[in-house]
Amino acid sequence: MIDKKDKLSVKRQCELLDLNRSGVYYKPVPLSETDRELMRQIDETHLNYPFYGSRNIRNELLSKGYNAGRDKIRRLMRKMGIEALYVKPKLSWSDPKHVKYPYLLRDLQITKANQVWCADITYIPMARGFCYLVAIMDWSSRYVLAWRLSNTLDSSFCVEALEEAIANYGCPEIFNTDQGSQFTAEVFTDVLQSKNIAISMDGKRRWMDNVFIERLWKSVKYEDVYLKSYSSMMEARKGLTQYFKFYNEKRWHGNFDRKTPSMVYFDSLAQKQAAA
Repeated sequence: MIDKKDKLSVKRQCELLDLNRSGVYYKPVPLSETDRELMRQIDETHLNYPFYGSRNIRNELLSKGYNAGRDKIRRLMRKMGIEALYVKPKLSWSDPKHVKYPYLLRDLQITKANQVWCADITYIPMARGFCYLVAIMDWSSRYVLAWRLSNTLDSSFCVEALEEAIANYGCPEIFNTDQGSQFTAEVFTDVLQSKNIAISMDGKRRWMDNVFIERLWKSVKYEDVYLKSYSSMMEARKGLTQYFKFYNEKRWHGNFDRKTPSMVYFDSLAQKQAAA
């Protein structure tokens, strides 16, 4: 995060973190209760129907009795950092400063821990606002390696989660994300390249390319976030710490023959070490 007392200028810190300098000085206007509830409903609708754009989400909310225009729905979706997930013609150019990488997982047999990690960001509604959650997951076991909360969508909290995962679990062979600016920023990709980790990125709006972490978000929200309606980031951080411990160590997955992600991950590491 930006430290205004640091020797580096605010401008230089923003350049290194790929932040817009105006956002450092911006003081957000508190959300109304109506907007918070609309964002909560948009988030749930997007989870269930990720291919819905603002028009269909507006229609879905109207059917539930929420009277909001499409422009307002579109504005709140932008604030939440979500959009319809489907392939459509390229209508805008990517930031030339950010390199995009090819998708490396097509037809790849992923059978062991630390072969592929993946990451994604999701919106977390709270009783008095919202924040963003990034998680890093081992693809083969669904084990959540690290996560962070942030009230902004800059790259720094993603880098912190990545560095924690590497410090605790070593390096994967491949790291897969979408093409979000947090993951294409040099401050993030430089960490991967310095460890000789191959970088893989989904096709634009191809949610199936990172399907397992999309399923994680549905579990997190329906099994924890929506039930508890956290009042603050501090409360959300405490609650999610408990949830991810449950998810990793207690929650059985049908695809794993009644094993937890933790069992699958560490069993795979043990087999790898035994074969070495």
